[in-house]
Amino acid sequence: MALETWEQGQLYAETLIDQAARDNRLSPPDRNLLNALVMGAIRHQRALDSIIDSMREGRLDPLARQVLRIGIFQLLWMELPVHAAVNETVNSARKGVRGLINAILRRTDRERESIQQQLSQTHPAVYHSHPDWLYQRWVSQFGEEQTIQLMEWNQQPAPTLFRLNRLLATDSQFIQQDDLATPLDLEHFYLYKGMPPREWLQSGKIYIQDPATRHCVQLLDPRPGETILDACAAPGGKSFQIAELLNNQGNLVATDSNEKRLPRLEKNLEKLGVTCAKVEKHDWSQPAPSHWHETFDAILLDVPCSNTGVLRRRVDARWRMTEESLTELSVIQSNILQTAIECLKPGGRIVYSTCSIDSAENTKLIEAFLESNTRLKLVKEMHILPQTHQTDGAYCALLELSS
Repeated sequence: MALETWEQGQLYAETLIDQAARDNRLSPPDRNLLNALVMGAIRHQRALDSIIDSMREGRLDPLARQVLRIGIFQLLWMELPVHAAVNETVNSARKGVRGLINAILRRTDRERESIQQQLSQTHPAVYHSHPDWLYQRWVSQFGEEQTIQLMEWNQQPAPTLFRLNRLLATDSQFIQQDDLATPLDLEHFYLYKGMPPREWLQSGKIYIQDPATRHCVQLLDPRPGETILDACAAPGGKSFQIAELLNNQGNLVATDSNEKRLPRLEKNLEKLGVTCAKVEKHDWSQPAPSHWHETFDAILLDVPCSNTGVLRRRVDARWRMTEESLTELSVIQSNILQTAIECLKPGGRIVYSTCSIDSAENTKLIEAFLESNTRLKLVKEMHILPQTHQTDGAYCALLELSS
């Protein structure tokens, strides 16, 4: 069972869904249902466990709990027909617990109104299925009202958003004529909402991307003819945006620390019509090659982060991260920034970027870094909050190196 493997902590939910779909040769509709069930059960895990624990005292077999999460999610969140939700769930359980599963699901159906009422009166972190420590951390940074709005946002499945590739498709008429997407042109980002045909993706005419990704690239302001580094580039979405603004006229070096991600990065850039980029492997927590020192006019540093700004999309992350891991990340992020600075030309600019909304990875880190790097100055920073901007969350800071 995908959820059982996921709970062991070795693989991401998306990877498990892809594997299960391939192994079982699922049709697109069946794969979509599997995705909805697995992601929904993880997204609402704490609320589901609260319901289960109110009905079952004592120890419960982990696999039986996973089966119950799926069944109750179908009944209360997806509102599927009772006979289908109950029968399919019971049949998926091992024989020894099928009676228990059936009884709890039947009771859930009978008492659904009182169960939902009781759940709404639980602690906000339980009701919205977030860890207590993360709830408290957000309350200290944003206040309770905004924290609840943020958790509500994270509980909504993310729509598919894509943008036009202006390197290959300057005319968007093919999208409008097919009437398969709704234009959401956000500050000339050529953004659409909908489920695009596979051929649009395969041809490179469009790229699936949230509008929050645009801020760091626009802040970097790539100019035709410049030499630019995208230091943590895979899978290539931001490199693609940089190449667009360069109009393929310049030198773009796109690096990633994981060699296994490089083929996908190269393939994506090629498919998207990016001709000004060179892909190389480098781990920016390690010293940069000497031939890169003082080489780049501008550097985009989209560092590894906690993903707290994209929990709506990355449903695993809230259950994987800890306060300790945030502290460890901020040390890594500072080291990467320190290494990258050595590769900037005098007078050059660097954009530090995360998909986090946590101040420890963002404002506080930049403030501390500037205190020990006096040749740099902060030109501008941007905080993108999901509950405010209605997009993925992000942070970016434009730093300039003195000549």
